[in-house]
Amino acid sequence: MIDARRLGGEGAQNFMMLRSVRMPGPLGAVRGVRDAHFFLDLKLAMTTLGTPFTPHATKVMLLGSGELGKEVLIALQRLGVETIAVDRYDHAPGQQVAHHARTITMSDPAQLKALIEAEKPDLVVPEIEAIATPMLEELEAAGVVTVIPTARATRLTMDREGIRRLAAETLGLPTSPYRFCDSQEELQAAIDGSDGQPAIGYPCVVKPVMSSSGKGQSKIDGPADVQQAWDYAMAGGRVAKGRVIVEGFIDFDYEITQLTVRAKGADGQIQTHFCDPVGHIQQAGDYVESWQPHPMSATAQAKSQQIAQAVTDNLGGLGLFGVELFVKGEQVWFSEVSPRPHDTGLVTLTTQWQSEFELHARAILGLPVDTSLRNPGASAVIYGGQDAEGLVFDGVDEALALPGTDLRLFGKPESFVKRRMGVALARAADVEQARVTAKLAASKVQPRKP
Repeated sequence: MIDARRLGGEGAQNFMMLRSVRMPGPLGAVRGVRDAHFFLDLKLAMTTLGTPFTPHATKVMLLGSGELGKEVLIALQRLGVETIAVDRYDHAPGQQVAHHARTITMSDPAQLKALIEAEKPDLVVPEIEAIATPMLEELEAAGVVTVIPTARATRLTMDREGIRRLAAETLGLPTSPYRFCDSQEELQAAIDGSDGQPAIGYPCVVKPVMSSSGKGQSKIDGPADVQQAWDYAMAGGRVAKGRVIVEGFIDFDYEITQLTVRAKGADGQIQTHFCDPVGHIQQAGDYVESWQPHPMSATAQAKSQQIAQAVTDNLGGLGLFGVELFVKGEQVWFSEVSPRPHDTGLVTLTTQWQSEFELHARAILGLPVDTSLRNPGASAVIYGGQDAEGLVFDGVDEALALPGTDLRLFGKPESFVKRRMGVALARAADVEQARVTAKLAASKVQPRKP
């Protein structure tokens, strides 16, 4: 609460006048020229949050309510936000904790529009790729809703083609050589260079233009792998468009996620903040282990932050971005970006004063953020290991008996062999010990059919 008496003179008078004319609005938005005039006079950036289930509630809708969305919803609720969790199936992890749960086909423009118009959220926060982004752009342009970070950013990052062309062709950032292909024949020609363009060559990596958690991604070592890689990409893509990206293989030393936050400062201007680099290991394109901080040279870290800022400045808006980068020595290449919390960033639940989910929640609400590291730590994935519904988990007590450990069991109603069902977290004096403990804790948890 701001005490007008402490402002003194004209400041106090303006504050009292501001209180008398200010109309309630989402996130404390200043309404009208008169309000804005007094607000600028005071040089204050004030955010007002409402109370759930009241006419002045601050309402945030998440499109996609998996394990990452669940943590964002919890962070929002701790700040008194009324939450709406949307997913394509019932009882998704985020729907289990939100104030409201809705199930629709988010790639259907009519369903998406109808839901947003019915719920009237202040913010719409996409958490997955398979969304009718043209409809989000239409609704944002009409002033119906604010999309996080922006509808344009959501469209550009919903598939690998939009963001790769932005990074490499518009911004001129270093990336692996790449081509986009609509058939297996085009894929083979891109690899061989038989279409008159520079050959991508072997080894190379093939990914669907739209997929999540590494689905459909594979490495091609020679001609015998092309057919299988194409079929796998078609099976793993989020939409049946038959389009892939093929990338030349970069012999990197390591890969990191540079968590980057665009948040408002005390002066109301957007500032860019960086978390310590997150190292990770992927298998078949899917994260299995991450740690923070990852050691890297000052030069490589500076280049990583420069690339991350160039991309996120162009995308705009507020919130946390997960920027994936390849590093070899002091060379850094852009790989991908997600305009939302990143799966490798689950480690921040045990390493930072504010996790990536709290940072995202605060940033999108216009609140200050703190990206500082609290202690080193690591995460290790817990897979379902089987195709079944309603699993139970043995060994939770043994995992949590290990020093410095924590768990997140996501509550997914259905398991697959390689579906993430939870994550083990560990903090320690150094990253090496944290990684050992996190992997040991994950091994203690045994999912099974009841």
